[in-house]
Amino acid sequence: MTGVLGITDIWTYVLGTVAIILLPGPNSLFVLSTAAKRGVATGYRAAGGVFLGDSVLMILSAAGVASLLKAYPPLFLVIKYAGAAYLGYVGLTMLRGAWRRWRDRHDPATPRLIDAAEPEALRSPFRKALVISLLNPKAILFFISFFIQFVDPGYAWPALSFLLLGLIAQVTSALYLTALIFAGTFLAAQFRQRRRLAAGATTGVGMLFLGFGIKLATASI
Repeated sequence: MTGVLGITDIWTYVLGTVAIILLPGPNSLFVLSTAAKRGVATGYRAAGGVFLGDSVLMILSAAGVASLLKAYPPLFLVIKYAGAAYLGYVGLTMLRGAWRRWRDRHDPATPRLIDAAEPEALRSPFRKALVISLLNPKAILFFISFFIQFVDPGYAWPALSFLLLGLIAQVTSALYLTALIFAGTFLAAQFRQRRRLAAGATTGVGMLFLGFGIKLATASI
């Protein structure tokens, strides 16, 4: 039975979206670490990259890209390995920053969650979050398959259905990322007083990104 604007079961979708967004992932982890490193305003710039990346994935889901990836497995492999390589690179960059922070722990400079000496190309939080979003093949496939389940194929204006689904997802994501951003600023205050904790946190975040990269490299369509 068709529900609101061609969505078959909107409340199931809402509950599923909340549960999925709350699961840890590279996007949310990057926003948290960016806020801890550079503050609220920069954290929101990183969140903006996540919002844009998610919007692109939603548009791709409405365009039926799932069928394209299944029809052309080599395309999926390219996306998968590119995403895995990038996440691994981000993880290694963070681990390098952790080592520098530990080595310079007696330096009076303010400690940061991620080392400030990272390459210039990676210093834009918006761009970095966008790339992390777009090069996550499991996220692409998830958005595509999840959205499709709740759109009535017989509805006359399916674009409205996808628009409402996307709005629900983005609002939920915005609330969650806002909580992470302010949590990150609290962590930043702790790191300023505990230099070893800052180095340990950077190591943990870097290892998680390496884990995300390995997981993506072994994912199947």
